[in-house]
Amino acid sequence: MGSYFSVRINENSQGQIYRTLDLGAQGIVVPHVNTKEEAENVVAGGKFAPIGQRGMTTSRQGYGVPNFLEIANDKSLLVILIEDIVAYNNLDSILEVDDIDVFFVAPGDFAQSMGYINDMGNKEVTSTIDNALKKIIDSGKTAGTMCNLSNTNKFARMGVQFLFAGTGEWMANGAKQFVNEGES
Repeated sequence: MGSYFSVRINENSQGQIYRTLDLGAQGIVVPHVNTKEEAENVVAGGKFAPIGQRGMTTSRQGYGVPNFLEIANDKSLLVILIEDIVAYNNLDSILEVDDIDVFFVAPGDFAQSMGYINDMGNKEVTSTIDNALKKIIDSGKTAGTMCNLSNTNKFARMGVQFLFAGTGEWMANGAKQFVNEGES
């Protein structure tokens, strides 16, 4: 897939989705997609006809590009966040929705929705997340999740193709290395 400039919006609103894309974002990340209908709404707002219902009046980026709608449909990245146990329970039907590029299992909110606040490492949580990722991968869709130094290889071996790492661990390790180099 490469690298995309993506924006996490704050709600699953068709207007917010297409306006964010019209302003120049190459992709959107939509939180708390819990049902098939909510996933279909993301596609409706994020893709032009015949796939979706995104408004035909393009922003400046479409001027002079005769096949802009086709290019935009092909290049726009739609990521939905599977971050609630409700979404996990509905995952089979959510995975029936075409034109979602990444089904991203977000562990923090997911754990919280299972009653494990600040406990993403709980065995029940990690098992459920692993099962969700396996379902996504087995369906032929692209799975994504958060990773860190301790689980990146595990997720890559599972077939997770969209890995997101926070900067905290990198910065802490880089700072330690910098100090160690400076003291030697």
